[in-house]
Amino acid sequence: MDSLFNVGIDVGSTTIKLVVLDKAKQIVYKNYERHFSEIGHALHENLASLKKIVGEQKFSFALTGSAGMGIAQRIGLPFVQEVIACAAAVKELIPQTDTVVELGGEDAKITYFGDAPEQRMNGVCAGGTGSFIDHMASLLSTDAKGLNDLAAKGKQIYTIASRCGVFAKTDIQALMNDGAAKADIALSIFQAVVNQTIGNLAQGRPIGGHVAFLGGPLHFLPELKKRFIETLGLDAEHTVDVDYGNYFVAMGAALSDETETIDAARLEQSIARAEQAAAGETRKADFTLFADAADYEAFKARHGRDKVPRGDFAAYEGPVYVGIDAGSTTTKLAAVGRDKELLYTAYGSNHGSPLKSVVKELQDFYQALPEKAYVAGCMTTGYGEAIVKAGVHADGGEVETFAHLRAAQEFCPEVTFVLDIGGQDMKCFFVKDGNIGNITLNEACSAGCGSFIQNFAEGLHMTPAEFAALAVKSKAPVDLGTRCTVFMNSKVKQAQKEGAEVADISAGIAFSVIKNALFKVMQLKDVRELGDHIVVQGGTFYNDAVLRCMEKLLDRNVIRPDIAGIMGAYGAAILALEAGYEKSSLLSAEELSHFDVKTSSYRCGGCGNKCLITMQKFPDGGKYFTGNRCERGIGGEKPDESETPNIYRYKYERLFRYYRPLEHPTRGTIGIPRVLNMYEDYPFWFTFFTFLGYRVQISGKSSAKMYYKGMATVPSDSLCYPAKLVHGHIMDLIEKGVTKIFYPCEPYNMVDEQHSSENHYNCPIVASYAENIRGNMDVLREKHITFLQPFLPINDEKRMAERLAEELKGEYLTREEIEAATAAAYEELAHYRQDVRDYGARILERLERTGEQAILLVGRPYHIDPEINHGIPEMIQSYHLPILSEDAVYHLPVKGARLSIVNQWSYHARLYHAAQVACEHPNLTLIQFSSFGCGLDAITTGQVRDILEAHQRIYTMIKLDEVSNLGAARIRLRSLMAALARRKPVAYHEVPVIERPHFTAECKKTHTILAPQMAPIHFELIQAVMRDYGYEVVVPPMPDKAAIDLGLRYVNNDMCYPSIVVIGQLLAALKSGKYDPDHTSIAMFQTCGACRATNYMSVLRQALRYAGFGQVPVFAVHGLPEETDAFHLTRQMLISAVKAAIFGDILQNVRNRMLPYERQQGETQRLFDKWMARCKEVLKDGGYFRYQRAVKQMIKEFDHIPIDEHLWKPKVGIVGEILAKYHPVANNHIERELLQEGAEVVMPDFVDFFLYSAYDPIVKHQLLDGSKKASFFGRMFINIINFYRAPMRKAMKASRHFRAPHKIDETARLAERHVSLGNMAGEGWFLTGEMVKLIDEGVPNVVCLQPFGCLPNHITGKGVMHELRTSYKGANITAIDCDAGSSEVNQLNRLKLMLAVAKERGPQGDFVTYEPDVAAGRR
Repeated sequence: MDSLFNVGIDVGSTTIKLVVLDKAKQIVYKNYERHFSEIGHALHENLASLKKIVGEQKFSFALTGSAGMGIAQRIGLPFVQEVIACAAAVKELIPQTDTVVELGGEDAKITYFGDAPEQRMNGVCAGGTGSFIDHMASLLSTDAKGLNDLAAKGKQIYTIASRCGVFAKTDIQALMNDGAAKADIALSIFQAVVNQTIGNLAQGRPIGGHVAFLGGPLHFLPELKKRFIETLGLDAEHTVDVDYGNYFVAMGAALSDETETIDAARLEQSIARAEQAAAGETRKADFTLFADAADYEAFKARHGRDKVPRGDFAAYEGPVYVGIDAGSTTTKLAAVGRDKELLYTAYGSNHGSPLKSVVKELQDFYQALPEKAYVAGCMTTGYGEAIVKAGVHADGGEVETFAHLRAAQEFCPEVTFVLDIGGQDMKCFFVKDGNIGNITLNEACSAGCGSFIQNFAEGLHMTPAEFAALAVKSKAPVDLGTRCTVFMNSKVKQAQKEGAEVADISAGIAFSVIKNALFKVMQLKDVRELGDHIVVQGGTFYNDAVLRCMEKLLDRNVIRPDIAGIMGAYGAAILALEAGYEKSSLLSAEELSHFDVKTSSYRCGGCGNKCLITMQKFPDGGKYFTGNRCERGIGGEKPDESETPNIYRYKYERLFRYYRPLEHPTRGTIGIPRVLNMYEDYPFWFTFFTFLGYRVQISGKSSAKMYYKGMATVPSDSLCYPAKLVHGHIMDLIEKGVTKIFYPCEPYNMVDEQHSSENHYNCPIVASYAENIRGNMDVLREKHITFLQPFLPINDEKRMAERLAEELKGEYLTREEIEAATAAAYEELAHYRQDVRDYGARILERLERTGEQAILLVGRPYHIDPEINHGIPEMIQSYHLPILSEDAVYHLPVKGARLSIVNQWSYHARLYHAAQVACEHPNLTLIQFSSFGCGLDAITTGQVRDILEAHQRIYTMIKLDEVSNLGAARIRLRSLMAALARRKPVAYHEVPVIERPHFTAECKKTHTILAPQMAPIHFELIQAVMRDYGYEVVVPPMPDKAAIDLGLRYVNNDMCYPSIVVIGQLLAALKSGKYDPDHTSIAMFQTCGACRATNYMSVLRQALRYAGFGQVPVFAVHGLPEETDAFHLTRQMLISAVKAAIFGDILQNVRNRMLPYERQQGETQRLFDKWMARCKEVLKDGGYFRYQRAVKQMIKEFDHIPIDEHLWKPKVGIVGEILAKYHPVANNHIERELLQEGAEVVMPDFVDFFLYSAYDPIVKHQLLDGSKKASFFGRMFINIINFYRAPMRKAMKASRHFRAPHKIDETARLAERHVSLGNMAGEGWFLTGEMVKLIDEGVPNVVCLQPFGCLPNHITGKGVMHELRTSYKGANITAIDCDAGSSEVNQLNRLKLMLAVAKERGPQGDFVTYEPDVAAGRR
């Protein structure tokens, strides 16, 4: 090595680090600075300082970092993947380290060293990273260092949601509005970061041994590091001391083997060359905001007309009406005169203390108040409405939605729709007949609110106004998607790599804010719904770019008042005027000058909620409490059941308190976790085991503390909170000394006699979450706990007793005992259900008598858990509204029409029924609970909303997750109550059913049939087969960015990504004008399994209707009998399709095997094209023998392609959800990427999925209530496929290069080592089987692709990885979420890390041994 220095540059998402090391690996020079997204500029500065040190000498150089990849490609110098760089530095400088926790600007990573090196990085959410800490600091009006100093003084930790910076903001805002100390809040923020990192990344693997903390935030914020050390329980010996934690990655790049020896001149030329190339590339965009300056002027003139009448405050005499809007981040004040003329306004940040800022604004107001004017009335509204009203003695308060509506009506009396985008909330509501109709608030994610624009602007050292002004000049706005704000940050990084300017980014952000509001939060499908009079308000709309994007997307002009930012205060002032107050009780200027607040907090011990209550004491002795869910903690009474019945509390007590365990059990103790399906089935299991002489021990009540106990073993970060809580409950049972735990898996729920439905599944999480517990909680094995989790058919009483006898044979129970216990259990369950119905009937009788309003609060059985519903039922009860639930009205007869979706889930059928009951009952109003991350609710919420809106009823949905901030729920409820109070009751009317168009025999002759793309190779062949049988089938071109956007626009964004891709592709084809919609049909494949895919057809039909193609028939090639219409899959056609699929599998396999190694480039592709054409001929008119010969010949020809026999490349297997696995757009072209990175791709066979589907009836017969006949037909279909697959297996076995595919029974046997075959939802056990099969045959590197939020994959995909890694030493598995919002940079980083591990291990790493005794394994 002839270089004196080693140089590494780490370009991160927010900072740039340069390190120069000498031969002894000592640091000669280091520099760390923020680059404010101007990366080119920062590189030049670093280059100048580098020249001073190295002069003319040569040095070895490499780049690294999340933004470094693009630069390295541009300047043609080596790039080291940051994880590898970090690992290199750790091995070199702190070799004793076992685990590294590293936080960066937008990424968080945990790297485990030792035998099974493994790395976890945040995938879909950047809660708890450096930029998150910056955002939080700015809320407390300080910077990160200031936050650290505050935290050092903190004493008390509050729970703050770290899952998303925005929710955390809500929590912090709530704490500040409630007067908590800033030091405590700062400390809590750091604790939240720790919880987020451990909860999201550890995923079942404990952080232990010697731990090093690296990265900027952990280096500069000692208090944060201290929180990590305390939470992980590390002592000084196990905390690795690191001097330059923030330079580690740059040092790793300098030390890595990939460096190249260059001199400063060469580096300078490379950078200059790259800059020239970037300047030459012009980005083209789909739209520009303004054509030219004149266009912008005309736009400004048009909006200049919407002005509020103003008066001269100094000269005014008489009554003044004041409106105060205490918002989440700002305080607004408006005063009007007797003619509604605006006299005075104020707008400023509340610096985290709404009350103090209101007092300050009022003092300024009093100074400006003329002598002859006086305050006649004062109204408060907004986030801090209640505390401000109590503190300054305002005359009244109004919920913010109504204040906004009142102001909008002043500008446009016939307003039909109001959209208000504030700092971190977004509200929109429809107005019908001058009254609020539906209200939508952003619930779970603040992607696209004003504070995002503000944070981004501040990050670039600009004011939001300067940043917004740039957007107007943009010629090519960047498309940033509509996902989480932090992901937008990674999309912005990608855009900067491609040479985007700040103006383009600003315009892109404006566009995504609006796209998010309209299509994601509101799920707007048809612009006409908004009516012709749209008023937009909120400070965000002062940004002309945002306003212009709104008009462009809606294709109509909107009204922006000149006081858009203070509309809430203006509305409150008008309401104060209209309330007729004469003299206000508002505190005088004199009283305000002595105003101060004393804050104290205490825990209420009234019930299990243990609310943390904060008390504010005002100078006049008045008190204001926050944090309480009922009146009891503040000296009031507990809500009275007889006065206001609450079925949620009744059910909770009837389920658990009602049952007393045996004092003197004859057969010992059995533990049952109080989770998921137990919220309905506990009476069954309690009775069953008590009858048999066991003492049943149930886990304690859920709490946040319990969740933290099990948090580190949760295998997937996007699971719903009810599922994450299960881990805590299991820990609780273990701590109670229970050694035998029973937690059954029930894929089906009881059949319901009264209502027919297509099926009666339980959701995949409810059905088989016990699998995740067994696979991820090592403590069960360490403490030798017997964990029973059989798959059982609770829907079939006779079969249930048989299965229980099989599963409990280790307990020495007789068959008769079990049968008797089962009978008693079914009886008790029926008894419990009847009690719930009786309680509901009493409430309904009372409504008949009194005519009062009641709330029908619908959700899942487990939503009665107070930790999950956060006391919302109690809050509703405090407004004196009785509460009913979905299962209390399920037996009532309704006139309801049929649904537009496939009704196959038990819990959901009740929701649809309840919606119909609410429509027919004038005194009931429905509110729906939905858990964040519940994929199935993408379908139910839409259907429930449709039922209610068809009958002109208001639909309200409340999203629940770990955060117990009730602010949004309270706004919802109060707006709903205010709207109900002002509404005229609507009489029930029948809604006509829209008949769907059918595919008829006539259509076959005249229609083009569109089929969505799924697997390009296979579908090309299947398309040919369909055409041979007289169907004019077309698979449209691959969807592009615009097609995906269409999908996002017409499909609920919580639906899984495959449905968005498929529907987007089909809509784009119809909109292209190539097909006549009157002569086009669409064919889909319907799985009918416990997966949302069964409903793709109904989702597609709805999308077609909204997009104006309602006449296009959609039918199933295979599916429910009523969905196939006039299409008949004949036996001959099926056999041709099987042959086509097998040809596709062969072509895919042989091409992937030979392509990376071919000696003559293009040879593999030439053969592939030749055989693709030959296969089509054989399919058209070939009998079995011609097919057999073709298979043999094809494999032989590919086997003889000359390849480099000595070249080794890492083999990477791809498994996952079927569409994500084969569809290049859905998986970001993963095959191409892997090939470019120097890997050989191994794809499982397409046919295997159909074999798995045919195997299900066999399993159902063994484990559940499946019939013998169905099992027989399943086996028959498997035999047919195996018959046609035999020539392929034979030829591959005889070849030199190819592996013959496993038979499905073999895959099932491998899967059964780790999961039960009862997992049949989605890809189910087959997904686990495919991973094991790959590892088993020498492909230890596996990528598991799942659509973000795919429920079955939480269990058999991400849920089994921990166990597979322990059972197969050296298994190198990585999970990648496919999603419209996921950035390619993040995916590529994961792939690079995986390949680096594989390359380091070399060829001997391909063979991994199975060590069954290491992992829990299935007994």
